[in-house]
Amino acid sequence: QVQLVESGGGLVQAGDSLRLSCAASGRTVSSLVMGWFRQAPGKEREFVARLDWGGFIDYADSARGRFTISRDNAKNTVCLQMNSLKPEDTAVYYCAAKSDSGGYGSRSEARWYDSWGQGTQVTVSP
Repeated sequence: QVQLVESGGGLVQAGDSLRLSCAASGRTVSSLVMGWFRQAPGKEREFVARLDWGGFIDYADSARGRFTISRDNAKNTVCLQMNSLKPEDTAVYYCAAKSDSGGYGSRSEARWYDSWGQGTQVTVSP
């Protein structure tokens, strides 16, 4: 099993940047598909970005051009650099992982992943 711990959330103003980190244990991040999701109050958990074991990267339209997902194999972490933050980015951000390519759904769906962190709160004030 993979254990995931997120960090780096906080309260910032619109236009600021934040860098979220997801530390993994139990498996190396290079052997996992790693995803970032977020969930705002009253809304469903939504896809933000993913980084496949082969290096393929995908972003949600809302994140593309502002967010960057990256992997640090030496630290066994995956990061999400978020720039030009907007109030609508306010949510709890979750790190997710899966070690195989099987399962239901696509890699941009929460149900495809089988390991989750506890989440970190990001609040962007106007």
